[in-house]
Amino acid sequence: MLAERFIDIIGADFFAGVPDSALRGLCDCLYERFGTDGRHHLIAANEGNCAAAAAGYYLASGRVPAVYMQNSGEGNIINPAASLLSPEVYGIPVLFIIGWRGEPGVHDEPQHIFQGRVTRSLLDTMEIPHAVIGSGTDEEELRSIMAEFSEVFAAGKQAALVVRAGALTHSSKVKYTNSCTLTREEAIRRITAVSGGDPVVATTGKAGRELYEIRQAQGCGHSRDFLTVGSMGHCSSIALGIALHSPARVWCIDGDGAALMHMGAMAVIGAQAPENLVHIVINNEAHESVGGMPTAAGHTSLTAVAAACGYRQVFSVSTAEELDSVLSAVRDTRKLTFIEVKTAIGSRADLGRPATSPQDNKNAFISHLRTIDTNRQ
Repeated sequence: MLAERFIDIIGADFFAGVPDSALRGLCDCLYERFGTDGRHHLIAANEGNCAAAAAGYYLASGRVPAVYMQNSGEGNIINPAASLLSPEVYGIPVLFIIGWRGEPGVHDEPQHIFQGRVTRSLLDTMEIPHAVIGSGTDEEELRSIMAEFSEVFAAGKQAALVVRAGALTHSSKVKYTNSCTLTREEAIRRITAVSGGDPVVATTGKAGRELYEIRQAQGCGHSRDFLTVGSMGHCSSIALGIALHSPARVWCIDGDGAALMHMGAMAVIGAQAPENLVHIVINNEAHESVGGMPTAAGHTSLTAVAAACGYRQVFSVSTAEELDSVLSAVRDTRKLTFIEVKTAIGSRADLGRPATSPQDNKNAFISHLRTIDTNRQ
């Protein structure tokens, strides 16, 4: 179904969401039609933010808002759905549009398998009626579904459309760009040249995939790297937990969308101030792994946030030469450090995925940390 017709039929005038590759057609259509004007389309930091903004829209307008997300974002809406939105509390109607990654029987990456299996059962547990939208769903069927949902909304409840990959299409793919020239992969390659045998924690998405392929090309194995699978926004907290309990210098390779999703982690890191943690945010101002739609990082000073949170030294770089200079200086100091690396949007067309399992990655990484602990005793 064309995303344009989907938008018209569901009848929403306000969309808040976190981009998802399974909803690429919808995301491109929304961006082309509304940009990110806020009045009609808001890209939020996380799905809970979306639900709250949707509630605000309903309070101001009396109309039913739409919140779109990948099914991994269901966890972030459970709290507002079970409290703020619940008919037993404020009774605020919302239409959730959920991209179905990891649908049973459809090949997907490890982080999506379990979430895909429980996507619909979570909605059942939350007492949120839902319907599945696939490539064979026609306009008349969607109208019928929305007619049923209208009674749900009238009762102050929420409903969901679970959308299979490829079900919504758009006539053209929007190309997202910025003015930066340094690539993320080149930045990560330069970071690994300095980090040496230190443990590295990489965020979910393309950063972890590029780190894996860099190590593969170097032939040095993958034991020093923890590749965060799913759990967007939490890699810096994983790195914090390691840094507080290991003598090793820990390098965290984060992304701007991930850092924004749970920015409160930066305040906790700053309060603890482990001298052995280097927090690097690769900032291309985009949700690149799920299509490239913009994040709020283009309007946010991440370095100012880090400094305010208590990071002891803060840098922002946008060229390979600047990055090399900062990395060289950081390597010889022991202070909680934040480095923003501004990069272009884009990756190699032949970028692969890790061939090792998450369990193998975990076990090898633990062994590497134990070796570091033993050598430094």
